[in-house]
Amino acid sequence: MRERDIEQWLRTQIETMGGLAFKFTSPGNDGVPDRLAVLPGGLIYFIELKTDRGRLTPLQVWQQNRLDALGCQVRTIRGMDEARAFIEEVRDAI
Repeated sequence: MRERDIEQWLRTQIETMGGLAFKFTSPGNDGVPDRLAVLPGGLIYFIELKTDRGRLTPLQVWQQNRLDALGCQVRTIRGMDEARAFIEEVRDAI
């Protein structure tokens, strides 16, 4: 499955739960996660979507580690199975 198909499905699920799903860009900060999910209850996740075989670049790993060290919720989601598991996790949290 293509990354954009997973992204579209994930965005729809987040919006169905009353959340917002943004395509996130940060000029001058290459490697930051490319999606931001804002959910009811103040839950905010930085999300990097990949296909089942997609890999993070070293710069993406470094940026995710920086966000994690600040206490942010950071997820790398690979494929539809992980996307479904993430949505279930979020539903349980809200």
